Amino acid sequence: MTQTRFDVLTIGNAIVDIIAPVEPGFIEAEGMSKGIMHLIDGARAEHLYGKMPLSRQQISGGSAGNTAAGVASLGGRAAFIGKVADDALGDVFASDLDALGVHYSTSRLKEGALTARCMIFVSDDGERTMNTYLGACHQLTERDIDPDEIGGAGITYMEGFLWDPVEAKKAFVLAAHYAHKNERAAAFTLSDPFCVDRYRAEFLDLIRSKTIDYVFANVHELKSLYQTDDLGEAVREIAKDAELAAITMGADGAMAIYNGEITSVPAFPIDRVVDATGAGDLFASGFLLGMARGQTLESALKTGCLAASEIISHIGARPHVELTTLAQEHGLVG
Repeated sequence: MTQTRFDVLTIGNAIVDIIAPVEPGFIEAEGMSKGIMHLIDGARAEHLYGKMPLSRQQISGGSAGNTAAGVASLGGRAAFIGKVADDALGDVFASDLDALGVHYSTSRLKEGALTARCMIFVSDDGERTMNTYLGACHQLTERDIDPDEIGGAGITYMEGFLWDPVEAKKAFVLAAHYAHKNERAAAFTLSDPFCVDRYRAEFLDLIRSKTIDYVFANVHELKSLYQTDDLGEAVREIAKDAELAAITMGADGAMAIYNGEITSVPAFPIDRVVDATGAGDLFASGFLLGMARGQTLESALKTGCLAASEIISHIGARPHVELTTLAQEHGLVG
């Protein structure tokens, strides 16, 4: 097996998160339900974007993008594949990943859909009302999967949300093929219980057919996959189906199941949970980097839990400190 160019390459929905405060009455005037996530079309996206104040914050987002950013913050060599349009927000997405040190070279969509965005309007009481336009990110195809990039990555990691568009499914499977062709691991996250409900049979086939080697899930997603309320039963089932499964358990830490054996670590203590957004994404970044660098399951789990603990201590899904420094303080990742 040749030397790797990247520790971890992630593939997923390329979304720009845009956050802005709004005046009282704005949410109601725009016909939104406060505190709810709305899926919107391109015209509505442009309308609402034009209403956002210039003080808005814009940052590359999406589950797999967050994971790539976490890998880079931990000192790893990260790459991302995802589709944006040839527009201003596409520029924001690309320049942001570049600033983080994440390799990103996916070709832009030249016409049609706009760059995907999640516009988050923050009311004066702190309530967050989201409007998500998926646009260009759902236009990912097999042509966007670079065999050299996949072959040069220690682990290729994909998000379950990517399983929604038909063409993206083909890209997902092709990426796993290139990973295996180069004797690399292919991994994916179940992403969300509702995502599991939509594609349970297909996800199980991906795992049981060995298209996917490593499975990531939280407790709710794992239970949903096997349609059980018994975590022990779900763990026994995933142990039979997957080569390796990494399961996050919130305040109870995380576990990895490998060759039928379970390794567990506790969560890192924090003063309080401020925002759980991105916790699973950052856990994946730490665990994946640990595995890519040949660490023990216990060490990889600890790195994942440490990264997650930093994320949930503040608002937003990107680290506020260099995770590599935090990890070194705990004797993790090297």
